[in-house]
Amino acid sequence: MNKPVLSYYDMGPGAVAFSTTRQGGASQGNYAELNVNAFCGDTPEAVAANRDALCQELGITTSQLIMPHQTHGTEIRQIAQDFLALPDAVRAMILEGVDAVMTDVKGICIGVSTADCIPILLYDKERGVACAVHAGWRGTLAKIATKAVAALVMHYRVNPTGLKAVIGPGISADSFEVGDEVYEQFASAGFDMEPISHRKEKWHIDLPACNRIQLTEMGLKPDNITISDICTFKNADRYFSARRLGTDSGRIFTGILLR
Repeated sequence: MNKPVLSYYDMGPGAVAFSTTRQGGASQGNYAELNVNAFCGDTPEAVAANRDALCQELGITTSQLIMPHQTHGTEIRQIAQDFLALPDAVRAMILEGVDAVMTDVKGICIGVSTADCIPILLYDKERGVACAVHAGWRGTLAKIATKAVAALVMHYRVNPTGLKAVIGPGISADSFEVGDEVYEQFASAGFDMEPISHRKEKWHIDLPACNRIQLTEMGLKPDNITISDICTFKNADRYFSARRLGTDSGRIFTGILLR
């Protein structure tokens, strides 16, 4: 098995931020090669081997890798030091139905899984706080990015002007074709549709832009928001894409490790 290939982001001192690629793992077929997600149909043996390899690359143990079981909701979970001492079954219960995780605990890696949905990392070096957010179109519609920043402000007294954000690999507006009903849901939710959508044969919605707007509306400085501009659908050879490969395929893991 080859060494995992990660795409790293510079979010400043005290944090290691990254997205996994498909390269450097044990998985086969549509899961090839580096899939660390246990909820998408891959073999447990391959997932375990890939998690071990990822943690070795990051210099942590697998118990320090925090991965929620996402359900396209807006549940945000705070991870404190005592979480690490909990039995696996309790940890899994706490992370069930969770689409964003936040922590100020050094030495653990929090992250979210995506395969066209939009992963967002938030980091405040002053407070030593990080958050990982899964924003599919449903989560984007429900403004999970807005809620994540609000949660950081409430729990850690973060000042949004000091937050740095990375919007990782996800489906681009060009590739994200939606039905009229999805467009109407965004319009009904109060989104300004002019900057985030365009129509070809069907409507196309720009999910990275939707989330960038939410972050700036919450007080993040535009210069502190990095958008990867990698379309997973167009780059399915390097990043997993459920629309291109089918849902029975691997997932990208976008994480942040506090040092």
